[in-house]
Amino acid sequence: MKKNKVLIAAIVVVAVIAVIAIVHAAGTDSFAGTAWALLPPLVAIALALITKEAYSSLFVGVFLGAFMAAGCSVLGTLDTLTVDGFSAAIADNAGIYLFLVILGIIVALVNKSGASRAFGTWAQKHIKTKAGALLATFALGVLIFIDDYFNCLTVGSVMAPVTDSKKISRVKLAYIIDATAAPVCMIAPVSSWAAAVSGCVESDTYSGIALFVGAIPYNFYSIFTFIFIIGLVLMGFDYGKMSGFEIKAQETGDLSILNVDINEDKNVRDVEENGPQAPGRGKIIDLVLPIVLLIALCIWGLVRKGYQSLGGEGSVIDAFSNTDSYVGLPWGCILALVIIIIYMIIRKIVSFEEAMECIPKGFIAMVPAITILVLATSLKNMTNGALSASEFVKAMMANAQGLSWLLPAITFVVACVIAFATGTSWGTFGILIPIVSAIFPETSSLFFVGISACLAGAVCGDHCSPISDTTIMSSAGAHCNHIDHVETQLPYALSVAGISFVTYLIAGILDFAGVAWVSIPVGAVMTVGFLFVMKKIYAK
Repeated sequence: MKKNKVLIAAIVVVAVIAVIAIVHAAGTDSFAGTAWALLPPLVAIALALITKEAYSSLFVGVFLGAFMAAGCSVLGTLDTLTVDGFSAAIADNAGIYLFLVILGIIVALVNKSGASRAFGTWAQKHIKTKAGALLATFALGVLIFIDDYFNCLTVGSVMAPVTDSKKISRVKLAYIIDATAAPVCMIAPVSSWAAAVSGCVESDTYSGIALFVGAIPYNFYSIFTFIFIIGLVLMGFDYGKMSGFEIKAQETGDLSILNVDINEDKNVRDVEENGPQAPGRGKIIDLVLPIVLLIALCIWGLVRKGYQSLGGEGSVIDAFSNTDSYVGLPWGCILALVIIIIYMIIRKIVSFEEAMECIPKGFIAMVPAITILVLATSLKNMTNGALSASEFVKAMMANAQGLSWLLPAITFVVACVIAFATGTSWGTFGILIPIVSAIFPETSSLFFVGISACLAGAVCGDHCSPISDTTIMSSAGAHCNHIDHVETQLPYALSVAGISFVTYLIAGILDFAGVAWVSIPVGAVMTVGFLFVMKKIYAK
């Protein structure tokens, strides 16, 4: 089966390259700004789902983008691939890669100290049920609203021992992480996402943060995702591929942990996941304090960077609106790492030598995630940069201006498609917010609904996409196979997306009566009703 899938993938790649070359030879001088610009990410996503392998699929997508941008020139393709692809991806996102490495080191330190094991032991005594473990994971994800990267990796490392003790598969853990990380950041006024949205706003009437806050009630996908998670957990069922993983976890104990064979010796697996045994050293406080310190210092780093951008003036909200998470997060993380090492050495729960051993271990743990992020970012550079996919989107949206009541739903779908194909929420609302602001008059009640549809669609597409950085981080945080995570959460994400689409249609229709807000409770009831129907169908 694997050989057949690889053969199919190879045939697809050769066929796509041949088609591109033929179209170019027929007289197409440039693929930029056309529908062709979306081909590389779509091919990468299709290959990832066929082969279950992310690295080669993403590389093929980057190569196709470079091939098209270079006008089918072999040497030009190599230049574009190197300069505009990989080199730019590493240079532009060096701060986030540094942040991931330091976070990996902190996780390794906490595991080395035995604090994770202590928390796992406590949780086994106090969290009695599977539903309790899932709700605790969800609650922690909501509390860490400052940044989605930080959310994914912190929640995964803290809650994995708890969910493992209740025989919850790692793909289910990854779904809970992924379904809270971006959505909670998108409805939290103080977050790196609020800052990113504020930076995309060009309005004479509203400030960036005022527009973000006004759009929160109509961010249907984020709100309904929370309702969906709570309902799914309390009703105690799963559907789609997720049910297979959960049944396997409950019946065999195989939690689908990445690179861990179910037949391995249990002690070997335990050491790999939770670090070496450290009886009597680390306590729960040694887990809680580093996390609290990390959150506090990362917030400080973001605010500090924002004030630097403002010249030291303005409010905290203004600072968040002008911060740079690629600088603020690593700044806070580096300071936290130094303090945590000193604290653990003073507490004598790790020695200096053990702390230094955690540095390469933390880096190695993040290598797969960083590799996928470099490839995914390179693909985004090809799509949005070299091939100017945004120009095609602008032209497509301009043709839909005459259908005002349909526009929120159309905006939601377009944002979903762009975010899914490019793997970036921030890039999507960076493209669409100026367009949506021009389509909807700021005096119209549909203005905030339209902006919300753009933001919700960006989160939804990002949530579904296998090349999304947040999806990649969720897989890394839960330590599960990336493609398994994508395939198991896709039915859930699409379910909420369908409900959100219908709700945006209702909001557009009700706007004529001035009661667009009625769509919010209607959508919430639809979400709960959908879960009851699905439970009845999949109860067995």
